[in-house]
Amino acid sequence: MNTQNKTFFIETFGCQMNFHDSEKVVGTLISQGYRQVQSVDEADLIFYNTCSIRDKAEQKVFHRLADYKKLQEQGKKFAVIGCVAQQEGENIFERAPHVSLVAGSASYRNLPEMLVQIESGSRATGLDDRQTDETFETEFTARTNPHRGYITIIEGCDKFCAYCVVPYTRGKERSRTSDSVLAEARKMADAGYTDIQLLGQNVNSYRDAAGKKSFAELLTAVGEIPGIRRVRFTTSHPRDFTRDIVDAIDTVPTLCDHVHLPVQSGSSRVLASMYREYTREQYLERIGWMKSTRSRTISLTTDIIVGFPGETEADFEHTLSLIDTVHYDGIFSFKYSARPNTPALKYIDSISEEEKSRRLAILNERQREIQRANYAKHIGHIMEVMVEGYNEARGQVIGRTSQNKTLNFTCGTSPLPKPGSYVNVLVTKSYPNSLVGELASNQ
Repeated sequence: MNTQNKTFFIETFGCQMNFHDSEKVVGTLISQGYRQVQSVDEADLIFYNTCSIRDKAEQKVFHRLADYKKLQEQGKKFAVIGCVAQQEGENIFERAPHVSLVAGSASYRNLPEMLVQIESGSRATGLDDRQTDETFETEFTARTNPHRGYITIIEGCDKFCAYCVVPYTRGKERSRTSDSVLAEARKMADAGYTDIQLLGQNVNSYRDAAGKKSFAELLTAVGEIPGIRRVRFTTSHPRDFTRDIVDAIDTVPTLCDHVHLPVQSGSSRVLASMYREYTREQYLERIGWMKSTRSRTISLTTDIIVGFPGETEADFEHTLSLIDTVHYDGIFSFKYSARPNTPALKYIDSISEEEKSRRLAILNERQREIQRANYAKHIGHIMEVMVEGYNEARGQVIGRTSQNKTLNFTCGTSPLPKPGSYVNVLVTKSYPNSLVGELASNQ
């Protein structure tokens, strides 16, 4: 590798945490003298940041690595990081000998040392740190959005849900100190960031490593930093979702009025089989807290799995009745698929793919009608949006509300607002997944 002009390309798949991990990996590489390029052809070192949540994720990784093999003759090196890297481990070297580095997310803090190893011609691994108490904190994060930024406050997962591979790929839960989180948030505010999202596999399971602040207190403190206008957080676990989080949203204007609270199933029997550690009734109690706020209307979204082993038609009806009760503004719905190392592998998956698809279609259609009604309620209201960009084909500005809803709007004869700015928009039309409006006349 040409150490005078080291270049890298990174491709990222998966959740927001993966994309933020990549921002930190990119910053680390740049701090080590590498230069980011926008194509595989230009790169000396090719990073593939992987996700193992979906079915056959590892097969897709190996197919991609097979495609990359022909580039080895050009002197390129390859690195596989993320969840599939941790899941497959050194098996990646066996099936793709041209790979030089394999590392799970718990080892990212050791990247500088691993880079030195592969530059010298050796292989490097970061697969033994899942029990670490350390988090990946770096001052070199290369943020891709100049207005909205992410801060990981807790890494790993201790929940061990029966269907989920995350505890086996990202290690145990480990939280940063509130002081370090607030220092990063202040630095971002000073740099012009106004929208901050706190991240974690189970973000509300946060336990201040220094014992100073609860998660709700940390939320409030970030929301009170001068210059910050919006604070979001994802993803929450119902077991650790406490009333004080709702109280904070209700009283601190900068905390966004949107909560993503994955339920996975509306059946307490299936939830127990999933090892979710709460019942339908306990989940609905938390929904009740959010629906009883005094000054805010909290938008609710969730994750749902259909066709989990043993899910009966009655269990599925419980899920349908749950979405009828909650009236979510959005759901992320999936058919169950077995993942490596998970407890559900020992269950009998007797539900056919056709039946899973049928249930998923019914769920999505029911939810679509709920969203159609929910979004229509905004017509005639003025909502504040953060400008994200422009849709030139439609002549619209793209905006996002505090409730995390897309609101596209026109400006008439007014000049186009800049990305990152905040404007008020009158909602004139609705769709199941977005709103349409026009710039309010009081701008």
